[in-house]
Parts: sequence; structure tokens; C-alpha cells
Amino acid sequence: MDDDQLNSEIEKIANLMVHDNLSLDEQDVTKLEKYKNQIKTDCGLNDEDALKLVYETLLFRKLKSSESGDILEKGNEFGAGFS
Repeated sequence: MDDDQLNSEIEKIANLMVHDNLSLDEQDVTKLEKYKNQIKTDCGLNDEDALKLVYETLLFRKLKSSESGDILEKGNEFGAGFS
């Protein structure tokens, strides 16, 4: 999957999470199952890779909701390792 497809899928899943009122800090795998299955259908990924993308989407939402406009700067606060 190229970067444009990945970014598009993350935004799609993030919007779905917002619509479902899912917490930014959700860690319950049973609640995240819906999004994992959607990613598997959309992208043809296996369970492990789809779940990684779910967690990446949660991180994206958390960074996007932060007060700073500099996502790379804020990434260090969440342990994302952006530089």
C-alpha cells in the first residue's frame, strides 16, 4: 500500500471512529474489532497489520486533536518517534 492509500484509509477510519464516538485512548480490542475488520476488507491486510493500522489511526486522531499545529513536534509527547 502506498502512502496516499495509507493516509486515505487512516482518515476514513478516523472519521468512522469520530462518528462512533470512540475515545482517543480506547484500548479494548473488542471495541476496535470493527475498525480492524474494515481495514482488512478495504486493504486486504492480515489481522496483525490491520490492528497496527487501527492503533496508528488512534495516534493520528490524538495528534490531530492536540492544541499544537506541529504534529511532528507533538509526536514526541506520545512516543511516536517522529523527527
